[in-house]
Amino acid sequence: MGAVETVIDTIKQMIIDGQLRPGQRLPIEKDLAEQLGVARNTLREAVRALTAMRVLQTRQGDGTYVTSLSPGLLLDGMSFVADLHHGEEAGHFLHMRRLLEPEATALAAPRIPEPDLARLGHLLDEAERLADKDPVDHEALVALDHDFHTLIASHCGNPVLAAVIQNMSGRTVRARIWRGMTEPGAIQRTLAEHRAVYRALLGRDPERARLYAAMHVLGVEESLTGMRSFGGAGGE
Repeated sequence: MGAVETVIDTIKQMIIDGQLRPGQRLPIEKDLAEQLGVARNTLREAVRALTAMRVLQTRQGDGTYVTSLSPGLLLDGMSFVADLHHGEEAGHFLHMRRLLEPEATALAAPRIPEPDLARLGHLLDEAERLADKDPVDHEALVALDHDFHTLIASHCGNPVLAAVIQNMSGRTVRARIWRGMTEPGAIQRTLAEHRAVYRALLGRDPERARLYAAMHVLGVEESLTGMRSFGGAGGE
């Protein structure tokens, strides 16, 4: 293991041990380098790497701080990983969504507050309005799709599960999905699946919410099987 990797692991361990806490400012570079017994250039490289991981944040003129370390922040890079993969590998991410999203939807059913239920209804109404237009505004549908699923997951009561689901399908993947729905009626069918999930949430019915969420993600998987726009960058 190189010197930079050793420093990265040491700082991580300091956070795990509670020597450094979320929001805490790190010692100045000179002092921390001496404490760790490394050159300042080595420390800078380690800090840059931890900043890219969202573990640290450098504030110009103010020093380096430990971030909030929230699951949503630390798992944010997963959406980029999902965006990079195509074809069968991208299908693996959808498979993970099918395993996790139904459970999160069921957990959200008794928890989601009335104002956010109303917000879900507005998102669906707007998506259905856009779907009836010609040509279809895929970018707007992608944004609404993202907001719909993110809002539901945010009320599952488990911030780690919510963060994983939110990042399981990045915006590029979602765009590829919506643009790939060239089969007649595919968009309307997908929105109908959204509506079924919404009705289950309105009814505060966890089992129906779980079932309809699973059917929805499975429907997306089946619709995209073999679609060239999902299998390569050409659909972007």
